[in-house]
Amino acid sequence: MAGIVADSVRKGGAIGGHDAASCPPIAPFPSGAPTKFVIGVQRPSPRSYWKIPLLNRGIAPVEAEDPEVAPMITRCVLEKKTLTATYTYDALCLADVIVVDIQCDYFKETLGNCCQGHAEIAALEESLKVLGEKIQPHCLVLIETTVPPGTTEYVAYPILKKAFEGRGIATEPLLAHSYERVMPGREYVASIRDFWRVCSGINEPAKEKVVKFLSEILNVEKFPLTVLDRPIESETSKIVENSYRATTLAFLNEWSLFAERNGVDLIKVIKAIKVRPTHSNMIFPGPGIGGYCLPKDGGLGVWSYQTLMGFEDDIFKITPLAIDINDTRSLHVAELVRDALRNMGKIVAASKIALLGASYREDVGDTRYSGSEIVVRKLTEMGAEIAIHDPYVKHWWELEKQESYPAPGHSWSRFFRNQEKLKDSRVENDLSATLKGVDAVVLAVRHEAYMTLDPAEVIQMTGRPVAVNEAPGGNNAYSWRYPRSRPDYGNFPEISTRICLSPRCPAPCPPLLRRAEIDL
Repeated sequence: MAGIVADSVRKGGAIGGHDAASCPPIAPFPSGAPTKFVIGVQRPSPRSYWKIPLLNRGIAPVEAEDPEVAPMITRCVLEKKTLTATYTYDALCLADVIVVDIQCDYFKETLGNCCQGHAEIAALEESLKVLGEKIQPHCLVLIETTVPPGTTEYVAYPILKKAFEGRGIATEPLLAHSYERVMPGREYVASIRDFWRVCSGINEPAKEKVVKFLSEILNVEKFPLTVLDRPIESETSKIVENSYRATTLAFLNEWSLFAERNGVDLIKVIKAIKVRPTHSNMIFPGPGIGGYCLPKDGGLGVWSYQTLMGFEDDIFKITPLAIDINDTRSLHVAELVRDALRNMGKIVAASKIALLGASYREDVGDTRYSGSEIVVRKLTEMGAEIAIHDPYVKHWWELEKQESYPAPGHSWSRFFRNQEKLKDSRVENDLSATLKGVDAVVLAVRHEAYMTLDPAEVIQMTGRPVAVNEAPGGNNAYSWRYPRSRPDYGNFPEISTRICLSPRCPAPCPPLLRRAEIDL
């Protein structure tokens, strides 16, 4: 999606896709008298063209948890009349600023080997060629996309410069980069408007113009801009920022395995460490590290070093290894479920398993690169019947449209066998219906609705003994079953048996715990 932005409310400009990361960024201009007119330009692709008429009716084309998004789009389209959308590239000639939000993915050829992959920047390159043919010389092109370091200077600038020369334009293109730090959830718009931003320009006029533009639409008084000397520094900042986060999460994976095998409560250990101010930002990974950024951004850096910069040596060790650990972490959840069922005298291939949580993080509906997807695919490969519940997800497109989503040939289904039936998967809204008759439950995401689940209620909904894997809480697997010593509890047990199901765990677990003591 590109956001075409004009300094006058009578003119407009943007290029890319009307998706969760591009619609609000082109809409949250300051309240009060409008100073910008925005045209969202959607590349005319079969996958996304349908979003244009929705946006032009004031309807958010993507459902968001943030209550600000839908009213903002309605207000800008229908009341202030400062936002519209189109697929025609002729609108680009109206722009004072072009905000480029075009997906640059990193395609992994194998699961668990990040270095065997490549950045996909063809769509960005084609869009830049269109911009070079259409925009006016005074127009600033601001790339917000997370790109391989060097893309603005080594890819975008030559394309625009060549196009300008072909049109007889002697001036230098005004080209800048500033990455977004958007966070899905109920404060999505605020994470764009009220947060620190990094930016840079290809030359001084571009740098001055991007600073002026961002200062007019973001809350820079409380969250000042960081202006760097070159776009490659801004691009590298985003890659290092997310690679650092991915690495700290991968680091804790091995310690979660240590804790699992030695009866250590790692959650308590982390809480004890976080008392120290220098370690207060420690976070614990769930079944996998999802979202659009962390699973891929480090790969963009590795690819850039070897492809755009032309280096042949292998300097990257930690960054790709962290991605590999995070990508395959979810496979261990399937192992724990297998072991739990085996200890109950069952096998995965003859069991029904409920997965609670499809999104990549708690209390959002974003399923991109969710660790839960790998759990589902591995258990399906092993022959399980899967029931899925998530209070925030209506459609799990990575499963339902796996032949074409996120793009043809890009589905994680290519790494597993027997995935065809997942096209018929549906995300349940009714927790009782999801849990009825299952043999195992995987608590995959720390949604608020799951944090208050009562073991007795879960057993009542399943109607049978059930193995429970609490994936976000430290890779623990337990069996909840009716205690044989107290048959009078019937279907409403006040006490459940908690048995550690890891075959490698030598620690003695208390055989009976009161329901209130079972920590979900």
